[in-house]
Amino acid sequence: MPAIEVRNLVKRFGSIVAVNGISLEIEYGEIFALLGPNGAGKTTTISILATLLKPTSGEAKINGYDVVKEAAKVRQSIGIVFQDPSLDDRLTARENLDIHGRLYHMSREERQRRIEEVLEMVELLDRADSIVKTFSGGMRRRLEIARGLMHKPKVLFLDEPTLGLDPQTRRHIWEYVEKLRDEGVTVLLTTHYMEEADYLADRIAIIDAGKIVAEGSPSELKDSVGGDIIKIKCSDAENMLKKLVSNGYDAMLVDDEIVIKAKEAEKMIPKIFAIADEEIKSITYKEPSLEDVFIHYTGKVFRDEEVDEIEASKMKWRMRR
Repeated sequence: MPAIEVRNLVKRFGSIVAVNGISLEIEYGEIFALLGPNGAGKTTTISILATLLKPTSGEAKINGYDVVKEAAKVRQSIGIVFQDPSLDDRLTARENLDIHGRLYHMSREERQRRIEEVLEMVELLDRADSIVKTFSGGMRRRLEIARGLMHKPKVLFLDEPTLGLDPQTRRHIWEYVEKLRDEGVTVLLTTHYMEEADYLADRIAIIDAGKIVAEGSPSELKDSVGGDIIKIKCSDAENMLKKLVSNGYDAMLVDDEIVIKAKEAEKMIPKIFAIADEEIKSITYKEPSLEDVFIHYTGKVFRDEEVDEIEASKMKWRMRR
């Protein structure tokens, strides 16, 4: 039995389809990343799996429990770190964790022991009795992870856990997440940081406009692109693209830059110069990255221009409700 099982999950907000037929299976002890731009449907998917939203259609099970019919059992067996801060900054770190333990009916002795354990794990034991208001953003994020682990969940949801943090703090949080794999905790991570998914995840699903467009391990996804990636900047990109396509090159235009997939880039580049040397400003090539994978499957870079429209539609839907 998978830790997380999703079948044809759909969520609509009025006329907006935020999640569009997603299916997933995630095993116990696996770190699984949902990778995609803001507005792609990552947070909505997490919210459904954590029983905070009901799906429009489809089904999902966590630890064998249906997220709609057995929501209470699902909540008992999961932990979650929200995208937005949710700590009480007028309380101490210890008090925040103690309240969480009480909500899960943990005994006093169990709460005290577990508070020490999770604070030590995220290196905040020396700040246990400090008011959260005095914490940095990174310290608050670490405390939220500690709170999510307080009741020893089998599945932990991390919704953009490193959003807005500096690189060093992000690396520390990655280390904590890796420790969870060793303890057998299943982690479902949402992120739009490519390197985060590449570094942490056993498997990745790329989600765009509510649909999963690719799934696999980081290496499998990169291999699926097929060879190196050549990027060309030139004076007239559209004209250059026409020339390349007419000569049989698998090329596309992405943000005024031409992208070509090539098995032997170093042999192909001289031929490209022969086609339109005078138009080329710069040309580079490299092995494919996850960003290249995303471009390959969607034909575009991560987009922000649709976010406002989608979020506005969700807000209107909630207000009408």
